Amino acid sequence: MSNQHLIALDLDGTLLTNNKIISQRTKKAIFKARAAGHIVVISTGRPYRASIQYYQELNLDTAIVNFNGAFVHHPKDRSFGAYHHPMDLKTAKAVIETCEAFNVSNIMVEVLDEFYLRHYDEVFIKTFTEGQGPLEHGNLVELLKEDPTCVLIHPQHHHVKELRSLLSNAHAEVIDQRVWGSPWNVIEIIRAGMNKAVGLKRVADYYQIPRERIIAFGDEDNDLEMIEYAGQGIAMGNAISELKSLADSTTQTNEEDGIAVYLENALNLA
Repeated sequence: MSNQHLIALDLDGTLLTNNKIISQRTKKAIFKARAAGHIVVISTGRPYRASIQYYQELNLDTAIVNFNGAFVHHPKDRSFGAYHHPMDLKTAKAVIETCEAFNVSNIMVEVLDEFYLRHYDEVFIKTFTEGQGPLEHGNLVELLKEDPTCVLIHPQHHHVKELRSLLSNAHAEVIDQRVWGSPWNVIEIIRAGMNKAVGLKRVADYYQIPRERIIAFGDEDNDLEMIEYAGQGIAMGNAISELKSLADSTTQTNEEDGIAVYLENALNLA
């Protein structure tokens, strides 16, 4: 199909409404796009365990980008391979020790689909892990035995700036940091050089779709590289201003079916 597009969807604040559901109009547009021969993929900062429900709801059979590109695999096709780029264990432990010195509220370390917590916290577990409990909790420097996919830090509010600059001064060559939007002030640490564009390029190469036929939607700072990389990088109406100025176009918000509005028009689905 000469006009086949690869459509990449961020989840939170993009595909999902504020209530974490996919609207009917958006779902319909995605089904129509797929029926017309286009390829739809999820590209998210979430782990696979926290995205599979949406993958299944959209009835997808494509590769998926998780952890902002640090893990890319195809749930239904082993021949795709699994690309996992974790952080070095020594670096992760140094980051954790820095955070301990700052007395942060909590630390969560993810190793693919399992995780460890510094402090057991029901609210934290319910919010970040789809209700799944941690493998273990306690002293992470002792508990952690393998290279982690990412480290999530929940700092005390007044420490965010200071902690971030300390981490980047100490580890800039080996880690990348992201900050999650409100209501959670979370600092996410992954291996340097990992981002959604890296993951999406792997997927695009697999499906042999050139950059100019990639349409990507996002709203936050972890979408910047992907929006810049895609031939049509689309910012949601609720996106941060930095993303909007970088994007090729801005659509409606995640509460106003922004993805559907854009796709219906761009791919003549109406």
